[in-house]
Amino acid sequence: MISATKKWILLKITSFFMVPFMVWFLINFAKIHNANYQTLAEFFSNQFYALIFSIFIIIFFSHSALSISEIFEDYVTSEKTRKFANLMVFLSSLIIPTITIFTLYKL
Repeated sequence: MISATKKWILLKITSFFMVPFMVWFLINFAKIHNANYQTLAEFFSNQFYALIFSIFIIIFFSHSALSISEIFEDYVTSEKTRKFANLMVFLSSLIIPTITIFTLYKL
């Protein structure tokens, strides 16, 4: 299977799984958007909510990195620039969710 086909399939899979997590996130965000720190800490101290949010963050950043990578493939003509941009997107899609999840579990 060629690389473009793998990326396309992964985009469809992450899109499929992102929908229920996005619904869950929006429903819970509506409940806690004006909450104080104590309420947020209680919300994320619930292991189930923390786990679901962690999975959501991982899927979201994976989907975003794949999408941005496709944009670079289509519109950036310089191979060197495209590889550097893809590397930066890949690293940020690893680092940002890791920091977010680590911080979440430190609450």
